[in-house]
Amino acid sequence: MHYDYLVVGAGLFGAVFARQMKDKGRKVLVIDRRDHIGGNVYTENRMGINVHKYGAHIFHTSDKEVWDYVNDFAEFNNYINSPVAVYKDELYNLPFNMNTFSKMWGIRTPDEAKEIINAQAEKEKERIKSEKGTTEFEAENLEEQALSLAGRDIYEKLVKGYTEKQWGRDCKELPAFIIKRLPMRFIYDNNYFNDRYQGIPIGGYTALVDRILDGIEVKTNTDYYKFMKLEDGLPVKPFTSCDGDSFDKIVFTGMIDEFFGYKLGTLEYRSLKFETEDLPEVDNYQGNAVVNYTERQVPFTRIIEHKHFEYGTGKGTIITREYPADWKHGDEPYYPMNDAKNNELYAKYKELADDFSDVYFGGRLGQYKYYNMDQIIREALDMSRSV
Repeated sequence: MHYDYLVVGAGLFGAVFARQMKDKGRKVLVIDRRDHIGGNVYTENRMGINVHKYGAHIFHTSDKEVWDYVNDFAEFNNYINSPVAVYKDELYNLPFNMNTFSKMWGIRTPDEAKEIINAQAEKEKERIKSEKGTTEFEAENLEEQALSLAGRDIYEKLVKGYTEKQWGRDCKELPAFIIKRLPMRFIYDNNYFNDRYQGIPIGGYTALVDRILDGIEVKTNTDYYKFMKLEDGLPVKPFTSCDGDSFDKIVFTGMIDEFFGYKLGTLEYRSLKFETEDLPEVDNYQGNAVVNYTERQVPFTRIIEHKHFEYGTGKGTIITREYPADWKHGDEPYYPMNDAKNNELYAKYKELADDFSDVYFGGRLGQYKYYNMDQIIREALDMSRSV
């Protein structure tokens, strides 16, 4: 059978692109190597709870077109992301706001908080300049950057350990640009995001993606590298599957370096490991959907209690501990390591991609860039209009 488009990946980017093409009258086939649609936003229902299998996903955006788009396929609740952080025996609200500062220093007013933060930050900058023998401050690593923005208390309790677990490196070994700023809110507001629209699709993300893909042919458990006829690892025209299907164009949402056989080198990623536990006899494990653990000695970064995303009140609960991990071939790549070295390598792959006609690369892995869900949808909508 002949198709206008082969879309590789049934995550948000692939699903939205396929929907747009379908609505334009194009014939589309979507494949995914996993046994389900939805990519990393996939949710599975257990014990009446929609479990975020690949980590917490909270939809938020200020892009009204994107918000209207997803609301065409699902009804969203009014969930507001308000995580808390555990440091030893202390509990703090996130993001950094007056509730955080009041708990940390026993103060009440914004001026008191600003005075403490500014004094600590200036002290750290003066110390760093003195140790380097310079008169001008310039952060050379993430630790120096964070200390200069937030001071010692916030850095030690809420930034250092969590960041080192997330990236698998000491903060002194991480580039300063990772933390260009640390958002400080001098109001008593625990809403993590500033976006106008926020929520969770009622019934889970899988149902949302399923509706987006309605009427579109999808094959799961289908590995692109086994599905397509390749020569030296690359598809040759006319694009043809091993089953004899043909395609005018390919939209690829997998790893761009893998597509080209890693010929220029391997891009680096961070991976995640999940430890999910069903607790049928516990109705409320931690009282919040997301609790971060900021000590370096605690091996996981956070615990997710899934039922709270949809205000579940039924018996039993399900929790997931999230462990950042080094990525190696065969692991799931979750976060691109967008440091200078990897961005330079990606730019070379992008040149190859630009010269590879009728193949379009999308999503976090295809474009080697961290995207939020709304940004993924925006990218897919824009690409569908430009090709």
